[in-house]
Amino acid sequence: MPVEHQVTQPGDGVTFPRKGDKVKFHYVGKDSAGKEFDNTYTDHDRPFETEIGTGKVIQGWDQGIMKLSKGEKARLTITPDLAFGSEGMPPVIPANATLIFDIWLLDITPRRH
Repeated sequence: MPVEHQVTQPGDGVTFPRKGDKVKFHYVGKDSAGKEFDNTYTDHDRPFETEIGTGKVIQGWDQGIMKLSKGEKARLTITPDLAFGSEGMPPVIPANATLIFDIWLLDITPRRH
């Protein structure tokens, strides 16, 4: 099942990450009941940075973040098969959990060739 993508604030509409680009974003992660389990604003005091589209993060992020343009805020609803599956990530994320991430894509650095 694809990642559900709901725009809450449009981005620039032209600058999208591509496979292998480095992205910087803030996020708030919640379970389907709305219980927060991670928050870059308060838990980490800085945005999260990663290479996108290359399997370094959950599949739902790899797929969903590549749909966001720079500056966009969106809610991604990610089914268990694209998150932590039947294993979960105890004790924080139970098995077979659908996850909701409010994402703010701050910056994209193109990969170096």
